[in-house]
Amino acid sequence: MGDIYALLTALCWSSAVILFDISSKKFETFQLNAIKNLVGVFGFFFTILLFSIPIPEFSPDELLVLIISGLLGITIADVLFLESLKKLGSSISALVSTIYTPAIFILAFILFNETISILAYFGGLIVISGIAITVYDVPKNISKKDLSIGVCIGVLAQILTAYSVLTVKPILNSHPILYVALYRFSVGLIGAIIICIIKYGFNDFIQIYKTGLTNFHLVLGSVLGTYLSVILWLAGFKYTLAGRAAIYNQLSTVLIVIFARIFLSEPLTARKIVGLVVVIFGALLVTVFN
Repeated sequence: MGDIYALLTALCWSSAVILFDISSKKFETFQLNAIKNLVGVFGFFFTILLFSIPIPEFSPDELLVLIISGLLGITIADVLFLESLKKLGSSISALVSTIYTPAIFILAFILFNETISILAYFGGLIVISGIAITVYDVPKNISKKDLSIGVCIGVLAQILTAYSVLTVKPILNSHPILYVALYRFSVGLIGAIIICIIKYGFNDFIQIYKTGLTNFHLVLGSVLGTYLSVILWLAGFKYTLAGRAAIYNQLSTVLIVIFARIFLSEPLTARKIVGLVVVIFGALLVTVFN
């Protein structure tokens, strides 16, 4: 079942990225993060009530890990990802996100002393090369400044995301997925709310939620990207090997590029196709030979 969960994650997430890209034209990054986190928390909480899932007993150390994971992975990394998406567009952002796979393996080595083969390191370099191939020829609608900033914060977002999910992997082995997701996103939501109130003021913050929760693209993107894909993503990590889950999740890169061409009319240049093939090959090399 873990393989199926990982495949469904790719489908839900790729759809959500396109919807978030559309929504970014009307909402600022911090606003997007606050709204999507609220939808996610509500979804997790409602599902827990619906299925009467008992409250697990987390140890103080586990709670601390969940708080740190939520702050790094939701409050910070998601903001960086959404800002990168806004600057780069869906397809280039998807290619940058392939750095997630080598980041998983390198961080797994650092955190859990998992062995990394030479070919896996080589695959990581290929991923970086593929990204470089894609962004070398700057699209006319993206400034060089936005490209540079977008790539850098996009890479940082993926590294933080990889770290945040790896830190909770031991907790996933002994606790329900939904509660792990609820706790992480609750922390992320609180952080997002505090930032929005400081940045926009309380009254404007309330108006942001009223407007955002009536926006079809943002709500649907939040349901697919924050609620469904997170549950499926964590389930993939719980019920299959991290490497296998990473392979299937990498399919989202291909789907995002295709969807961006179909729904957003983003150009699909020969350079972008070559870059896509290279990064996918590198990501698979990292996983298969590790």
